[in-house]
Amino acid sequence: MSAKIVVDGITKGFGALSVVDNVSFEVGDGEFVAIVGPSGCGKSTLLNIIAGFERPDRGSVRVNGVERAGPNKNGIMISQHGSVFPWLTVQENLMFGLTGTSHDRQAARAERYIAMVGLAGFEKAYPHELSGGMLKRAEIARALVVKPEILYMDEPFSALDALMSLRMQTELRRILDEERHTVLLITHDVEEAIYLADRILVLSPRPTTIQTLFDVDLPHPRKLSDPKAQRLREAILKELGL
Repeated sequence: MSAKIVVDGITKGFGALSVVDNVSFEVGDGEFVAIVGPSGCGKSTLLNIIAGFERPDRGSVRVNGVERAGPNKNGIMISQHGSVFPWLTVQENLMFGLTGTSHDRQAARAERYIAMVGLAGFEKAYPHELSGGMLKRAEIARALVVKPEILYMDEPFSALDALMSLRMQTELRRILDEERHTVLLITHDVEEAIYLADRILVLSPRPTTIQTLFDVDLPHPRKLSDPKAQRLREAILKELGL
């Protein structure tokens, strides 16, 4: 598998506070990598550097062999805070990023992704008219409609209740089976990481380093009750000191 993202010796601090310490790893083209670690260890800072929203003090990030100097349209961030525009309908939110194409083609493409995430019939709804789960589906559709090569996901389902979070994980996995994207996921939920990812990076407490790596050698769809999944869960929790 060719390397899509190469993180090379990333170090970052804020004043006297050292946050990320010489982190290096690669993400293959089409690979789903989850990153877990203690609260406050620097997971989001690391993701923001990889996505181009922050600059490292030392080290570099290369995407498709090109050093990352800032945000790029080949990647989209989906965060826990949400990013849909409240004054636009679901359809208008999706069409917003589709510049350079005709209105009819924009509408057809938006409709396809609205249907893909199960929001057909809600095209004209505004964000305040949607449930939390539906809003997250709209946000995922808005990210996918521009066909990004990379999805950067920072605890995207953390604000949802446990049942809705499980539903959204299943929905995301179904979408990724249809469309190929490279994914970097930050999560505090070990079971979410096991359910979704091809590989899991466990970070150390701050200043964060990569403590260990786990390959998730389980076919999709996955059952977390599988003994292999349970053993993996226990091993990751042990690395996290639990």
